[in-house]
Amino acid sequence: MKQLRRRAELLRQVRAFFDARDFLEVETPLLIPSPGLDLHLQAFQVGTRYLSTSPEYQMKRLLAEGYERIYQITRAFREGEFGSRHNPEFSMLEFYRANAGVDDVMKDTEDLVEAVTGGEVVLGDRRISTRAPFARMTVCEAFEAYAKVTPEETLEMARSDEDRFFFTLVDQVEPRIAELDHAVFLTEYPASQASLARKKASDPRVAERFEAYVAGVELCNGFGELTDPVEQRGRFEQDQRERRARGLPVYPIDERFLEALERGMPPSGGNAVGLDRLIAVASGTTEIRNVMAFADDEL
Repeated sequence: MKQLRRRAELLRQVRAFFDARDFLEVETPLLIPSPGLDLHLQAFQVGTRYLSTSPEYQMKRLLAEGYERIYQITRAFREGEFGSRHNPEFSMLEFYRANAGVDDVMKDTEDLVEAVTGGEVVLGDRRISTRAPFARMTVCEAFEAYAKVTPEETLEMARSDEDRFFFTLVDQVEPRIAELDHAVFLTEYPASQASLARKKASDPRVAERFEAYVAGVELCNGFGELTDPVEQRGRFEQDQRERRARGLPVYPIDERFLEALERGMPPSGGNAVGLDRLIAVASGTTEIRNVMAFADDEL
């Protein structure tokens, strides 16, 4: 009961944060024609449609229609996701800003986390600062510091041996990030690991993608958004080929999303925040089931 009351209080704080910054709260459908083509996400199919893994496509369509600041608190569904920080059905916060860049969205993110956590997370006898500004490390810097892999090797690994890249990230890099006594942004992911983010202008080998970590908990996945419809279609088609080669379900391309990009979407930034994870760390735990009314195995 205490945790659910705390959850309700934090949800009010999240809404107050965005409302005070002139973001419009929106709702988009949960049953959608395409759940996205990310190689690591599996969707639940319902008839000819899919339960949403993220409201990203629909929210970007709203950006293309002229909405400048929007956010949404919604349910998302991903098959096969179980664990202390995963559940097949979970709460997601997504927000987008038109005419803004990745640095603007990172500033929004660190301010949000600081506001919700009060500037500090307490986990047992550990105290982790969540005061803005957060520390920043590029993926290449983190791999070099924590896994002794050079930037060149990291970029090549991400392109040619994705399994090794993720194993290194999860097995060597993230445990060291978890030891930090402050929040940190991991930035500039290899371009091959960011199919919806635009490439960095000064170094197209990497993308404008970031993730925020607190006590080793990955809280979000944010982008400087790709707005080029031709490049986006090419990336989608490559993802479809890769899914087919791996024997994974090949989901359809969302043509209306691409049509919106063709009409013109302004330069934008956006972020998807695991709301259960944020509420958990703000409540002194890294187990999301502790802040959910019912986890999947309790149904």
